[in-house]
Amino acid sequence: MIYQMNPIDEDWLTEGVLTRRVFGWLIDALLIVLICVALWLTLVLFGLLTLGLGLPLLGILPFVPFCYHMLFLAGPPSATPGQSALGLIVRRNDDFGRPTPVQAVVSTLLFYATLATSGLLLLIALFTVRRRTLHDLVSGLVVVRAHRLQTGPLTGRPGS
Repeated sequence: MIYQMNPIDEDWLTEGVLTRRVFGWLIDALLIVLICVALWLTLVLFGLLTLGLGLPLLGILPFVPFCYHMLFLAGPPSATPGQSALGLIVRRNDDFGRPTPVQAVVSTLLFYATLATSGLLLLIALFTVRRRTLHDLVSGLVVVRAHRLQTGPLTGRPGS
C-alpha cells in the first residue's frame, strides 16, 4: 500500500532539507578528497615499488566519487556520510522504501552530470514538491529528515 501524504506531512518531512543537503555535500566532498589523496599516495607508492608497472592503477581515481555516492545510496545507510551526519536519508519517492541499486546508479550519474554542466539545474529543488532535485525526480528518490521519517505519521509514533 502506498502512503499518500498531505501537504502538512510534506513540509514536516522535508523542512530544512536543502540547507542540510548543501552542508552534507561539503562534508562528502571533503571525505572524497581525503579518500582520493590516500588512494593516490598508496597507488604511487605501489607504482614505485613495482618499478612503474602499478602506475596505470591511478586510472581508478576518477571513479572514486561515483562509487562513493552510489555505494552509500544503495547500501544499508541509504545516505552518504555527509547526509547521515546532518540527519538526512534517501528514500524512494513512492513508498519511502530504500533505494534500489538502479535508482542509486541513475541518481549518482545524473548528479555528476548536473555538476558537470555548472550545477545550475540543482536550483530546480527550490520549486519542486519535497524539494527534489532533477536527479531525484528522474531516479524516483527523495531526501527526507531521517528522524522525522522514523517517528512521524508513517509509523504512528509521535514526531518531534
